[in-house]
Amino acid sequence: MSASYESRDGIAVITLDNPPVNGLGHATRLAVAAGIDRAQADPSVTAVLLVGAGKVFCGGADIREFGTPASLAEPQLGTLMRLVEGSAKPVVAVIHGVCMGGGLELALGCTYRVAAPGAGIAFPEVKLGLLPGAGGTQRLPRVLGVETALQMIVGGEPVKSEVLAALPGQRLFDRIIAGDLLTGARDFAAQVAATHATGVPLPRVRDLSVAHPGPDDYFQRARSVASAVARHFPAPLRCVDAVEASVHRSFEDGLAYERELFVSLMSTPESRALRHAFFGERAAGKIPDVPADTPLRTIARVAVVGAGTMGTGISMNFLNAGLPVVLLETTQVALDRGLATIARHYEGQVTKGKLTPERSAQRMALLTATLSYHDLGEADLVIEAVYEELGVKETVFRSLDLVAKPGAILATNTSTLNVDTIASYTKRPSDVVGLHFFSPAHVMKLLEVVRGEATAKDVLATVMAMAKVIRKLAVVSGVCDGFIGNRMIEQYVRQAGYLLDEGCTPSQVDRAIEAFGFAMGPFRMYDLAGNDIGWAIRKRRAVEHPDFRYSGTADLLCERGRFGQKTGAGWYDYRPGTRDAVPSPEVEAMITDHRASIGRPARDIDDVEIVERLVYSLVNEAARILEEGIASKASDIDMVYLTGYGFPRHRGGPLLYADSQGLENVARTMRQFARNPHDDAAFWEPAPLLARLVADGGSFT
Repeated sequence: MSASYESRDGIAVITLDNPPVNGLGHATRLAVAAGIDRAQADPSVTAVLLVGAGKVFCGGADIREFGTPASLAEPQLGTLMRLVEGSAKPVVAVIHGVCMGGGLELALGCTYRVAAPGAGIAFPEVKLGLLPGAGGTQRLPRVLGVETALQMIVGGEPVKSEVLAALPGQRLFDRIIAGDLLTGARDFAAQVAATHATGVPLPRVRDLSVAHPGPDDYFQRARSVASAVARHFPAPLRCVDAVEASVHRSFEDGLAYERELFVSLMSTPESRALRHAFFGERAAGKIPDVPADTPLRTIARVAVVGAGTMGTGISMNFLNAGLPVVLLETTQVALDRGLATIARHYEGQVTKGKLTPERSAQRMALLTATLSYHDLGEADLVIEAVYEELGVKETVFRSLDLVAKPGAILATNTSTLNVDTIASYTKRPSDVVGLHFFSPAHVMKLLEVVRGEATAKDVLATVMAMAKVIRKLAVVSGVCDGFIGNRMIEQYVRQAGYLLDEGCTPSQVDRAIEAFGFAMGPFRMYDLAGNDIGWAIRKRRAVEHPDFRYSGTADLLCERGRFGQKTGAGWYDYRPGTRDAVPSPEVEAMITDHRASIGRPARDIDDVEIVERLVYSLVNEAARILEEGIASKASDIDMVYLTGYGFPRHRGGPLLYADSQGLENVARTMRQFARNPHDDAAFWEPAPLLARLVADGGSFT
């Protein structure tokens, strides 16, 4: 069912019924249009209520139809709006739960609007690189005023119905109904129907005036703010243009201009990237061989082993979600340090006004500290967050195997080690899974869920559901060295090192990739994470893979004790009290000396080569990861890089970016790099999957 119709006591009720958010798919639009026509033709009907089934009014377009012919089939939303707006009988939008996007536009086309308190009202289109395309930029200023409307359209965030209803002069809501919403709406509809039966014309939002006392100055300031906040995205500026049109143009001219802007934004690479991210985030939770109705295990109590930076950050995710946490350490000193870290964080949140003292106290009250593994026996989920060394992990998991209750999920936070090996330290490998949090763990959105060979399907389904509870984007990875993210970043960092060997400085490489849009270049990134971490991994690789090649500069840096921000010196110098990266003469001299020692003359390298070598190294390794089945789909890899590694969101991730450049061009460039005698020719041979896509004219995404 997409929409139902019923009539009682002169009031027709059209109910949107398209789960989960009553999206305005084609069938729903058809059914609503048919309901409006039916009400018009029935002389016993005096008013129409438009309501939403379930917990929401309408979340907007049906995302399942994006990019399909159904999204363009008549009646399109604009056609439906004209039908509703042209009704000879009052149509009342009855809003609860959520009213967003096209749902809000439809409500603005109705004669009246009533709402329950707490309903979320929003135009989130800007988050997809778009603007409201069915009159939203022209109607919302007419009911809320130019400034409030523009803030909502450019910001895209929901505002509660009662907040908007309290604004002076607002004409968005005709009534807020605190009691039974449908009963109150029926009473309201009967009243307005009686009023209009006397000949009072029906009001239309389109007929309202819109003005601003100083529009030129205001819109100029708005453009300056939008340019500064969203410099890589055109949609916020186009939102300003569209709302300005509501002031300076007639309604119909403004509507046509809005549509023109909407169509132009749909074809931008930035909107394509944001839509790719939108769908990719939703697709990440779909695992091909794990049914959506897989029974879940209960996660009511959590334990974390290790009270260092990762352990405390992981613990706060669950405390913030209201779940009790037992935090284990091996010494009282380390345990006290971890507890102090968590307490300081919450105290800071209180000081900044982001958390009330009461909520802070509640979260701290959920935390229990212990030095004994026996206190972890009642935990439903235990997460190990200890030093990245296999022997240490073995000790932890053998201990957990002895004390954890049957059915408890045992998770490792390892970033590179073999989860199957770790699972073998227990008698219950089906209960073991990798949960790779990213630092800082209580802030970063990404969670790599590493599926071991024996990991049970219900374990996988449970931790994917748990990720939503703690507000993480979970992406499933198979077992390999470094999983998805770190396996790819290793090639990226190798190329950064080779660029130093061939003539670049760290600041030159960082500037080029940051201009491309990365949040942070490779050398600033490693200074933040700690250069000693990469050093430990390289030492392990030297034992496991003696033929593994990389630049020697990073090892030389670590031999000097330059581990990054934590030591005040890394690839850059850091002054006390600041995180500003200052180019280091010592490091540049070290690189020059190393270059001479290996007989490598410096050459001029432009920013284009820097960006292509770094980004295409990610692409080629990602193609291998896809081919091996480590990731199940290209969008999963892009989501890892958008949410965990600072890849520019307006470019959509490494694989969408490769598609946008043309895979044939990407492969040709890789083969050019393979001819560089100072690089790794074998690595730059296009991965088999990439070569097949080029031959077939295909794409990753």
